[in-house]
Amino acid sequence: MATPLRIGHREYSGGDLVGAARAALIAAGERWTGMREAVFAELARHDIPASAYDIAENLSRARGRRVAANSVYRILDLFVRSNLANRIESANAFLVNTHPGCRHDCIFLICDDCGKATHLDDDRVTGALRAAGRDAGFADVRPVVELRGLCEDCAA
Repeated sequence: MATPLRIGHREYSGGDLVGAARAALIAAGERWTGMREAVFAELARHDIPASAYDIAENLSRARGRRVAANSVYRILDLFVRSNLANRIESANAFLVNTHPGCRHDCIFLICDDCGKATHLDDDRVTGALRAAGRDAGFADVRPVVELRGLCEDCAA
């Protein structure tokens, strides 16, 4: 399998990000519902990875009624499959993908102090990991690369 292509690599923010996410989800054959939009908007509001529980709690407070964390998990899993969000495995949390529709593997840098997560796009590294997995007999290899340390602000 070839290294994923960077199709439509453009960073979005604010209303443009929500619009790009809606378009990407619909293009994937899924519906963009009010609840999905609310979960996406809440996730996009966070500067650091957010858990499904954080999102459910904030939505419950904003809506004045309970939003179940398992419903949020299902939506977040759909977002990850549809490339609208990324799962930060080591934190069991999620980060909005600011370039929906762009298919490639991200390398995440996660600050051990403030929790900030940023991503790098280096298809050479993730492509090499995919190739190593295939060489070891694995199929459908999906690199999950997370580097932990201190961000520039916390290290100063």
